[in-house]
Parts: sequence; structure tokens; C-alpha cells
Amino acid sequence: MKRIFFSAMFVALAACGPKSQPAAATGDATDEVKSYDIAYIQVEAVLAESDLYKKEGAALQEKTQKAQNSWAQREKNLQAEAAKLQEKYQKGLITTNDAQAQQESIQRRAASYQNSAQKEARTLDEENFVFTNRAQDLLQRAVDEINADGKYKLIINASALIDADTTLNITPAVLAKVNELYAADQAEKANKNSGFSASSRFGRAVSAGFCPAVFRIKWKVKG
Repeated sequence: MKRIFFSAMFVALAACGPKSQPAAATGDATDEVKSYDIAYIQVEAVLAESDLYKKEGAALQEKTQKAQNSWAQREKNLQAEAAKLQEKYQKGLITTNDAQAQQESIQRRAASYQNSAQKEARTLDEENFVFTNRAQDLLQRAVDEINADGKYKLIINASALIDADTTLNITPAVLAKVNELYAADQAEKANKNSGFSASSRFGRAVSAGFCPAVFRIKWKVKG
């Protein structure tokens, strides 16, 4: 089992051990797929209920939405300012030179805003892309571990189902495994960061002329 596709299509997961040969043309099937060889996962539910989403995904979603709202509001404000300037000029309440100067100011701010918005959008796109890949990777790894013994010959995304017995639902087990793997990943990341931080502090201390006492010991040669 190497890959899960997160669409409405289902995917067959390779089982460990020898596979059966296709049935002969006469219809004598030698290895029928039993109901216990099949399972389904509510993929969307796993991702939505995972600790990854609750601790990181929700915040990223909120961050993205706030940025989009901010872009829309800033654009609306600039458009309103330009419309107000046009109205004042048409009423003869402002000179041509002043109108042109204010129009150029609006255009410069609009260009600056567009540039910063594009940079922010690229950053958010990348963050969302990485988050999606991490979620899919966790789900795939969870399924790989759960089906390491090749118990299931077919695992289906529930979104492709019309009807199925609930005994075939392995969503709770997959969710638990996803959260377990996520916790392990976070612990490993924390350990690496802790080690890096300690190394950085030591490097700064050495560069500042400070060395631990053990390095300052001077051995005396007996005469």
C-alpha cells in the first residue's frame, strides 16, 4: 500500500503476501474478496477532527480569511477615495493640479498595496500547500501502519460510498493513529529545536569569550 487519493474515487491498497490470479474465463473464482477485506474511511472527518487541524489548521484558515478580508477592504477604500476625488473634480471643488496630484498618490498607494498583497498571498498559498501535504502524509502513514499486515485488500474513501455496513468503518482507528503520529512528529520537532537552541547558546558563549569550566582546567606537570 503506497498511496491514497483524496477524491471521490476509491483506491485499492496492496495486501501483504501473494495475490490471487484473475479468475478463469469459465468463471471459477479462486479468491473472492470477503467483506472483512474491505474498509472505508471518512477522510474529511479525520482531517477536520485531527489534532493537526485543531492546533494548526484552524489558525491557518483564520489567518487566511483575515488576510482576504483585509485585501478586500483596502481595495474598497482606495476605490471609494478615487470615486470621491472624481466627484470633487467634476463639481469644480478642486483644481486640476491638485486632482492629478491626489490621483497619483492613490495610484502609488494602490501599486504598493497590490505588491504587498501579492507577497502575502504567495506566503499564505505556500503555507496552505505545505499544511495540506502534511495532512495527507499523516493520513497515508496512518493507513499504512493500520494495514501493515495487509488485512484490508481495499480501503475506500467514504465520499465514494452509496451504502455500507458501519462495521467496515475504520475512521476512529485512523483518526487515533493520525493523532498519535502527529504527537510523535511534534515531540521529535521539539527535541530537535531544543538541541539546536542549546547549541546556539553554547556557540554564542564561546564567541563571547566564555567557556565552561571544564575547558579552563590547566593540567600541571609533575616535576
